[in-house]
Amino acid sequence: MSEKDELFKEPVENGAFEFDEKVAGVFDDMLNRSVPLYKETRQMAVRLALNFIKPNTRVFDIGCSTANLLIDLSNKLNESSVELVGIDNSPWMLEKAKHKIKEESKHNIELRLNDISESLEIENASVVFMNYTLQFVRPLQRESLVRRIYEGLNENGCFILVEKVLGNNSMFNRFYVEIYSEFKKSQGYSDKEINQKREALENVLVPYRLDENTDLLNRCGFETVDLFFKWYNFAGFIAVK
Repeated sequence: MSEKDELFKEPVENGAFEFDEKVAGVFDDMLNRSVPLYKETRQMAVRLALNFIKPNTRVFDIGCSTANLLIDLSNKLNESSVELVGIDNSPWMLEKAKHKIKEESKHNIELRLNDISESLEIENASVVFMNYTLQFVRPLQRESLVRRIYEGLNENGCFILVEKVLGNNSMFNRFYVEIYSEFKKSQGYSDKEINQKREALENVLVPYRLDENTDLLNRCGFETVDLFFKWYNFAGFIAVK
């Protein structure tokens, strides 16, 4: 069970945000309280994926953290020949995931410790998820990473991407930041916590605009791209090979 996220209640000295042991310990609470409609978006992604999953293929979740999405999928998946694979670069996240899978999943899930900025093996994939993860990849590395995902997908496979995004207008971006801060306050975070976390994420989480994400997917080979979710400065994309 996740502890309550109070990491930014006291002054933070270490600067940049990291997915370390402390973050892993409170990560599920952090997601539920700081990502708008986190559970609902996850369920939407799973529901879409079920239309593309084929027998004897693999489903990958890149940046799987504590495996919430793959556990949700495993409990709706009737095809036992499908291999579920979670990839993350945080050993502490994967340790949490391992225990949750044992208790909550109806399907075996393989966990891989892997830094996707250095290497990524995607093969025989009918679905690849990447939720709230691409935004942490350096912009110069994103296109090569998405190309590797495209190449590893089978024909008619899909890539589901959920990200924090920017609007195309600075006025809207200002509104979205204010609304997002109000959302986090409604979840019990203080102004101090919100500001400290924002500072810790600066230059670590780098969002793209909606059109920049769509253009990236198109350049990497995805001709069929749609927006399936939008909440102010968060968006979900589905791209089909």
